[in-house]
Amino acid sequence: MNKKEIYEHLASIYLDASSKTSKKKNKTKRNKSIHAAAITVILMVSAITGYVAHSYKKDSPQGQVALFLFQDSAKINFNFDPAKKETFALNLKKLNLAKYKSLGFSVRKTNSKDILSLRVEFINRFDEKSEIYIRDVTNKWIEHRIEFSRFAQINDWSQMKALNFTVEEWNAREKSGIVYIDNIKVLK
Repeated sequence: MNKKEIYEHLASIYLDASSKTSKKKNKTKRNKSIHAAAITVILMVSAITGYVAHSYKKDSPQGQVALFLFQDSAKINFNFDPAKKETFALNLKKLNLAKYKSLGFSVRKTNSKDILSLRVEFINRFDEKSEIYIRDVTNKWIEHRIEFSRFAQINDWSQMKALNFTVEEWNAREKSGIVYIDNIKVLK
């Protein structure tokens, strides 16, 4: 096609389109009002959810940045005949936790009559070990948050080797039972 044919083709398209525009004007007015209403609704919902998310993040420790180490429920099924302790161990594979401030998890036991404590232990690449005890684990889910500063024997958090949760015979009244640990995470 040469230039003249192209111009004539474009002119015919433009002239045909201009005769159809009067029919489309009513449709476009209706579409614009529908779009305006939809945008208004979207903005209102965004403003409401943004406010809720902001207040949740500000008032709740769950709103912090978290790295989940194990999201499923871990199960420690202990039977102290002949064992003396049962452990759920997480291999941290030299994970750098230096920028994190605390450990978070939920725990519960199945036997409401049993009285037991749970040992929580970190080990780093230098085999520095530090543990704390969660006393009186209940039969309802309780969320725990433990500041890293409580693990006083750990000096280097840059290459962590393991995180262990242990039920020991001398820290449980009953000889057998089950302890569940859920949502194991570190928080900034």
